Amino acid sequence: MFQKKKTSLIIILIFVLAILAGNFIYPKCFNSGTDFLNSKLGLKLPNFWEKPFELGLDLQGGSHLVYEADLSQVESEGREEAMVGLRDVIERRVNLFGVKEPVVQTQMAGENYRLIVELAGVEDVGQAIEMIGQTPYLEFKEQRTEGETQTILDKQKEIEGKTPEEIQNIPDWQLAFEDPYFKPTLLTGKYLKKAELGFDQTTNKPMVLLQFDDEGANIFEELTRKNVGKPLAIYIDQAPISVPVVQETITGGRAQITGNFTITEAKELARNLSAGALPVPIKLISQQTVGPILGSISLKESLKAGMIGALAVIIFMIIFYRLPGILASLALGIYLVLILSIFKLIPVTLTLAGIGGFILSIGMAVDANILIFSRMREELKEGKDFIFSIEEGVRRAWPSIRDSNLTTILVSLILFFFGTSFVRGFALTLMLGVLMSMFSAIVITNHFLKFFVSTKLGKINWLWK
Repeated sequence: MFQKKKTSLIIILIFVLAILAGNFIYPKCFNSGTDFLNSKLGLKLPNFWEKPFELGLDLQGGSHLVYEADLSQVESEGREEAMVGLRDVIERRVNLFGVKEPVVQTQMAGENYRLIVELAGVEDVGQAIEMIGQTPYLEFKEQRTEGETQTILDKQKEIEGKTPEEIQNIPDWQLAFEDPYFKPTLLTGKYLKKAELGFDQTTNKPMVLLQFDDEGANIFEELTRKNVGKPLAIYIDQAPISVPVVQETITGGRAQITGNFTITEAKELARNLSAGALPVPIKLISQQTVGPILGSISLKESLKAGMIGALAVIIFMIIFYRLPGILASLALGIYLVLILSIFKLIPVTLTLAGIGGFILSIGMAVDANILIFSRMREELKEGKDFIFSIEEGVRRAWPSIRDSNLTTILVSLILFFFGTSFVRGFALTLMLGVLMSMFSAIVITNHFLKFFVSTKLGKINWLWK
């Protein structure tokens, strides 16, 4: 009797949890009901929490941008690290503007390094480009020698009035396009740790205070040591912002950008730099917009495929397993409600690949039930007691369920940590689905079966065998 009450209580809790999860997934019905009661009876019943699903670029629409990075000033062994830093910077930048779940990844095309940026929900390509393009490229430049300056100025005079074809026939013509007064150094925004608004203690003018990381601090110290008494120019996007003269060697990695800033301009510059000064310059080479209509069609087709798949599984279970199949189908419905609520709560960004992983997990959720039912049938055919057959069926099926699902989870983890964005979406939804499927089979279906112990339906053998 105690066991029966315990099973009934667990089943009630399962249904309560499923109802809450269902309202979380689709709160419109519940909220409409509370609004109606509030208006008719003067009550103040609260509405259920509304939280939308996070949809990826292929379902929601958005912008797809491809940038090419200029790594000409970076040593070959440091280029991979520079691209990782560039990716991190762009991610911080777009997150600052409220873009959720951006996909930013690096790619090598031949000898060229590229950055792919996908911004779901941002349909205005111009807005997306502005988000990334506003991120400044910060660099410190030291003064050239008089000889270097004169060489560049002479080369600039030499190319005056000549066509591009004629210019390329001049030896070292590239020098004419370099800054004649300052040359690049190793210190760039790659090493920037923090930027914040400050004020000059003498003039009270706003300025931007910079703090470099440990490596940048060492570079900055060496740079100021060899340039004492000389100007050290601070450039933002190839334009000089400030050209202070180094008075002494500066340790600790601190610098400042001064100029004729307003407080608003200084705040904006500090914010942009704090979001991440680009470690290398980038150039936009491709742009594409995925419209919301195309995404909506893809979403409808994906949901349609999911419903057809679930319906086919339910029909199969009922035909081959009769009453246990009906219970498994009911457990599958609860599984779908629970896993979708988890996707919404985390939240998981759903893409077409992610939905594919979710649909695959539906089949695996039923697979565990099939193993349990098959073992249970064997026990019943041997004349074993009903409750003993259920427990023995679960016990004997568990090693197979455990091993098959753990291998799937292991593969999903490998795909998640080493795959690209769409592969990671597939791996994440599959892994969560498999974990929930184990709960569904071992807890939900198992207690549904135990509910029929010592009942009239439990004694009708053809329903179970």
